[in-house]
Amino acid sequence: MNSVFLSPNFPPNFANFAVQLNEAGACVLGLGDDHYDDLSGDVRRSLTDYYRVSSMHNYDELVRAMGYFTQRYGKMDHLDSHNEYWLETEARLRTDFNIDGINASQINKIKRKSEMKEIFLKANLHPARGRVCNTKEELMTFIKEVGYPVVGKPNIGVGAAKTFKICSAADIDHYLAEKLPEEYIIEEYCEGQIVTYDGLVDGHGQVIFSSSLRYSRGVMDVVNEDSDIYYYTVREIEPALEAAGLATLKAFEMRNRFFHLEYFFRDDGTITPLEVNIRPPGGLTLNMMNYTFDADCYRTWANLIVKGKTESLGKRSNLVFYVGRKDRICYELSHQDVLEKCSKMMMHHERLNDVFSGALGNYGYLLRYPEIEPLMKATELIQRRG
Repeated sequence: MNSVFLSPNFPPNFANFAVQLNEAGACVLGLGDDHYDDLSGDVRRSLTDYYRVSSMHNYDELVRAMGYFTQRYGKMDHLDSHNEYWLETEARLRTDFNIDGINASQINKIKRKSEMKEIFLKANLHPARGRVCNTKEELMTFIKEVGYPVVGKPNIGVGAAKTFKICSAADIDHYLAEKLPEEYIIEEYCEGQIVTYDGLVDGHGQVIFSSSLRYSRGVMDVVNEDSDIYYYTVREIEPALEAAGLATLKAFEMRNRFFHLEYFFRDDGTITPLEVNIRPPGGLTLNMMNYTFDADCYRTWANLIVKGKTESLGKRSNLVFYVGRKDRICYELSHQDVLEKCSKMMMHHERLNDVFSGALGNYGYLLRYPEIEPLMKATELIQRRG
């Protein structure tokens, strides 16, 4: 199998995809704008070949790279980046080079939040009311229908950057002045806990493994207030959330993909779909899944792609917490103090790329334990302000 891995050097933990593809027997072909010598050792050792372009945004260069790979190695069988930013580029290349997977005609339904809502409704799921509003007049009309507060977010986008909670006329003016110069969707504000349904589906749309995250607070609030965050995997997924997740996967016809589905879990137990992401959850969450299952989800995925089948990860044996800290915040414990006091639970820690710092912090710790109370106490200790 010939597998093209776009931008294989970022984020650092995604090197595991190249490693596991190689171990599963694939010919792994890297395509990116990093210099070869700047690739991690794991990536370099796993690649059969690497083609450097001056810019990943120059599509003509990407086409030339794909042509080179095709001429030298034969037809490309697989292409991915696992990165939200490159989904449209992936789809376009798959279409132009006849590679299985999400293509250019399918990409809008999993990139545009407005189109996601239409599919949710057809699947008998009930998303928050929302509408693309291109003018102040359209925005005011929508607010009259649903009332304050509302949330404005890019119709195509990931994360909570340039997302606005609008509670008053003054907020409208701020939103219009500060929003990005692109299409925005306005949604009614939903009360409830944001939860996820994450995992991997096979070529028939069957779930191989699933996981779910719980957040200390909404990512939008963390980014807008420049605060810190923690989140964690659970051992048991509520039946209502599992049912909504399975219905979503079926409606969006997911195949051979990681998925990261977001919902509001309301106080009355109802589930409101938020958005669909056909990629792994971000940050260090894949590593958290590994510790949750005591398994290797990177290997599980690679075997699926290369061999067409893979093993189940089994039971969720542990709760795993991600605890983020920001450089600008003064904490009571030093980094060394954290490592010493939490040594029995500490599975991993690292400084994060600045791209993730607004939402996840500058430094992240992964803690594992079978029960939640000790993890909560350790998290409070790590994030306690000085």
